[in-house]
Amino acid sequence: MTFIETCKNSQLNAKNEILSGLTVALALVPEAIAFSLIANVSPLIGLYSAFIIGLITALFGGRPGMISGATGAIAVVVVSLVTRHGVEYLFAAVVLMGIIQICIGILRLGKFIRLVPHPVMFGFVNGLAIVIFMSQLEQFKVAGPGDTMSWLSGRPFWTMLGFVLATMAIIYLLPKVTKAVPASLAAIVSVSAVIIYFGIPTRTVGDIASISGGFPQFHLPSVPLNIDTIRIIFPYSLIMALVGLIESLLTLTVVDEMTESRGRGNKECMAQGTANVVTGFFGGMGGCAMIGQSIINVSSGGRKRLSGTVAAVALLLFILVGAPLIEKIPMAALVGLMFMVAIGTFEWASLRIISKVPAADVFVMIVVAGVTVVFHNLAVAVIIGVVISALVFAWQNATRIRARKHIDENGAKHYHIYGPLFFGSVAVFQEKFDVLNDPDEIIIDFEESRVIDHSAIEALNKLTERYAKVGKKAHLRHLSEDCRKLLDNASSIIDVNYWEDPKYKLVLDILE
Repeated sequence: MTFIETCKNSQLNAKNEILSGLTVALALVPEAIAFSLIANVSPLIGLYSAFIIGLITALFGGRPGMISGATGAIAVVVVSLVTRHGVEYLFAAVVLMGIIQICIGILRLGKFIRLVPHPVMFGFVNGLAIVIFMSQLEQFKVAGPGDTMSWLSGRPFWTMLGFVLATMAIIYLLPKVTKAVPASLAAIVSVSAVIIYFGIPTRTVGDIASISGGFPQFHLPSVPLNIDTIRIIFPYSLIMALVGLIESLLTLTVVDEMTESRGRGNKECMAQGTANVVTGFFGGMGGCAMIGQSIINVSSGGRKRLSGTVAAVALLLFILVGAPLIEKIPMAALVGLMFMVAIGTFEWASLRIISKVPAADVFVMIVVAGVTVVFHNLAVAVIIGVVISALVFAWQNATRIRARKHIDENGAKHYHIYGPLFFGSVAVFQEKFDVLNDPDEIIIDFEESRVIDHSAIEALNKLTERYAKVGKKAHLRHLSEDCRKLLDNASSIIDVNYWEDPKYKLVLDILE
């Protein structure tokens, strides 16, 4: 769907789309500045990145309504690169990051996000909600002697807290009265107006950094084009690409659930990659989808491409002409907004189902959330969660393999195997056979089973060898086509004999 078609299909919601985009743009400013400071680059680099990535992904991404920009996950990865080699190597790494993401999209690998179990999703979202909440607490601190940070106290603290609570109250209560304008935007405007009109002293966006600048300029990274440069930037680029896509595709899944629709993961990979390539050539720090901003957008009524486009364009206008006004926005209003985002992001339903789901799922949720909170690395948290879930699955399936036995009229003993044969179940599988007491001919029937991996092949090899040593023959029967291929491919390293059955496929083969 093109941008023009999207606008035509959403004429009735154009007001909500535009206002949602403006709300997101206001919330993007302090986050882009904060992530720039984390990466040790100029705040304008973060703002330019948010504009370019946000615009391209809004127009061409696989999930309308999702917001992308400079993110903390990417900033954490690149900080050591900037410190060791300088900002020019960062720009080159971002270009390579985008190329890797485009390749992943072309190879259609985005579908593998479906392998992320639901407990991992719960842990990811809950951990991120806690991270968003805790990151806002920094605004309640003030720099002291020797760059030490101390908590606000006295009147400044109560002023900050009061306006944060006022912002949260407006966001919560206004939708109960009217939905004519997004509650988040109304809260920011109202609190800002009160503070500016009465001249109440409190921290503002301008106190963090100036956001005034011009148009982003095309810039070729000033790095040598040789293999040494590739060696330096490739590890960072690969990590950034994977971290960015994991966070983007998980955000896409969250927005899918909120909107009860389905985005296109591979298209999003392509858009994210293109956006990062362009960003790298305009002196940007790279980025990916932002779950907090995406939730703000969707909750405020932004469901189409218009809202993301407006957010990106508005951010550029803030840089060009609106800096003096935007820098007056109190941080209390933005902190209140992000607190509400954290509350809305947290899956409170996960607390109610703790006693109703397997203990392993609860453990995965807690681990993923904990890793996210402690290390602020969403990709690592998700990977750990997937690995734990896979190991739990393997353990559970290892205990499900079983064998039904009978002796036919010819005196041959049949073992009908049920359940998958893989590394986790080979030990139980071996225990099913009575080699010494079995008759001279054994038939192992895999009609209801499947040979999965090399461990399974090796188990079959050892089993047939055990029978051969006592002068007995073991035959494998009803192997599916993929199992036969697996055994044939391994014929050079092991010796497994099976009957030449007619070509036979399991139901799973047909479904696949």
